Amino acid sequence: MTLIFDGYRPGALGGVLGLHMDYYAREWGFGLAFETKVAAELSEFLTRFDPERDLFLTVWRGDALVGSISMDVSGGGADGAHLRWLVVSGAERGSGIGKQLMTHAIDHADRTTGGPVWLTTFAGLETARALYDRHGFALCSHNDADQWQGGVREQLFTRPAHPGPARESSKP
Repeated sequence: MTLIFDGYRPGALGGVLGLHMDYYAREWGFGLAFETKVAAELSEFLTRFDPERDLFLTVWRGDALVGSISMDVSGGGADGAHLRWLVVSGAERGSGIGKQLMTHAIDHADRTTGGPVWLTTFAGLETARALYDRHGFALCSHNDADQWQGGVREQLFTRPAHPGPARESSKP
C-alpha cells in the first residue's frame, strides 16, 4: 500500500500522541507526565498553526498513521524554527520514513525562513541522532533537566541558518 504524506486529518492529534506513547512507554518507561506534556504542547501548536509558516506533516499507509513531524516556525522564538514530534510507527521503523519526514521538514524551514532550526531531545535516541547529524544539526548543550519526566538527560541540537537564498522544494 502506498504512503500518503498529508497534513492534519481528524484523529491525527490522537494518532501522533499514540505513536509517541507506543514507543516511549515501551522503550523508556514514560507515562502520564510525558503523555500529558506531548498532548498539551501538540494541541497548543495545532490551535495556533499557521499554514503559511508552520508544518504539521503526517504519513499514512491506508487509514493507518505511520509517522509525523512538525516544524514550529511561528512559535520557535529567537532561536529559529523548532523541529518537534518526529515519530515513526514501530512497524515502519527502518523503512526510510523518518528520513523522508526530516527532509520535508528541513526543506520547509529553509524555504520558509532560511534561518536556524533547533530541537530538544535526550541522550540514547541513536537512530534519531543519526538523522539529526545527517541534516546538519549539532549538539549544543546538555543538562540534567528532565522536561519529559522520564529520568533522561536533555540535549539541545541546532542547525545553523541555511546558507544562501531560501530554496524551493517539492511539497509532499
